[in-house]
Amino acid sequence: MHVYFSGIGGTGIGPLALVAKQAGYEVSGSDKQHSLYIDHLKQHGITDIHIGQDEAAIAKVHDTNPIDWFVYTSALPLENPDAPELKFCREQDIKTSKRDELLNQIIADKQLKLIAVAGTHGKTTTTAMAVWLLKKLGVPFGYILPAKSSFAEMGAYESGTEYFVYECDEFDRNFLSYEPTLSLITGVDWDHPDIYPTREDYNAAFLEFLEQSKQSVLWQADADRLGLEPGDNQTVLDEADPAIGASLRLPGLVNRQNAWLVASALQSLVGRPFDELVAHLNDFPGVSRRFEEIAPGLYSDYAHTPPKIRGALATAREVAGDSVVVVYEGLHNTRQHFIRGELHDLFDGVKQLYIVPSYLAREDQSLKLLTPDDLKLLLSAETRTVTEAAALDADLREAIVQHLSVGDTVLCLSAGGGGSLDEWLRREFS
Repeated sequence: MHVYFSGIGGTGIGPLALVAKQAGYEVSGSDKQHSLYIDHLKQHGITDIHIGQDEAAIAKVHDTNPIDWFVYTSALPLENPDAPELKFCREQDIKTSKRDELLNQIIADKQLKLIAVAGTHGKTTTTAMAVWLLKKLGVPFGYILPAKSSFAEMGAYESGTEYFVYECDEFDRNFLSYEPTLSLITGVDWDHPDIYPTREDYNAAFLEFLEQSKQSVLWQADADRLGLEPGDNQTVLDEADPAIGASLRLPGLVNRQNAWLVASALQSLVGRPFDELVAHLNDFPGVSRRFEEIAPGLYSDYAHTPPKIRGALATAREVAGDSVVVVYEGLHNTRQHFIRGELHDLFDGVKQLYIVPSYLAREDQSLKLLTPDDLKLLLSAETRTVTEAAALDADLREAIVQHLSVGDTVLCLSAGGGGSLDEWLRREFS
């Protein structure tokens, strides 16, 4: 079967393309722009990738090797319901779906048991910790990891494995497509108002996901937030358990809690002593764009909601004390409007803050574009005195170099993909 992936350079679609190739499918795809992820895919045997998403390009691929299944990122129909590729496939009567349907097909075909990681924040790090731990224990499994790491590919499948680890994203209700054997819930805070207009809508989706899961593990605060009455198929953990800090030495409370969640959830599956699991997790090396050190003292982090940002700042302060400098790239203008009330004191206490233009995608065009100067005005008077509007240019590079030279820790809160702060950092400093 030939599967064509639209948006193949994205962190959701790209790893699925790798898994599909390893599961025996023919794979090709496209993206609207080049990125480091596309280079990664090409290095791993997926070479038929077209930059640009016009009808002529996909028609040429189809003429050469007929496409059986067109898989697209959730953003595609939201940005343009009549996107050229989607329109072509419909006219040619080619099967079309989001990524979930294809992954469910692979899970069913290969008779896999799904270990799902869901939550508003911490999904990717927690998924990576599960992958790291299972690899260390020698447990056969497949997975999709939407971030590069030093210990695992972005996606992998081998014949005969029993489990499949996957980050189940709540955006566009994607996670409701699955019925996991085991679900890990990292935390629940209202997000994606374009999909969930109210907090109640958001919580209801998580309750539905828990009902679809055979077993689940979550924190007491989230059980309380959801109004959940735990049953036999749910394990509820105390996020304030002093054993977390006593057993785990990873930097950042959120990282220690994520590791505790993984060890607690997987112990019943692997049947190994809990202390052994914790020991392996203490050696977890981290993943790309999650407090990742790009150069000495310079970190990139994908934190983009207030809880994630607070967690990243707390980790940076554990490392650097009061010498934390932040470069902030908002992920989506729509989200900046949604969280504008929470920006007021979010960065209080940092030594210096640089705000660069937000990374734009899936935007509500009716909303005013909030510039760095606009965002600065939303901050507390204290933080405004140490805040500068900036751009991804030589001036910002020089400012970062100067901060590093005096021993500051520079935390860059960045989106990902082509043209992002994260990609700029790697080009300028790696």
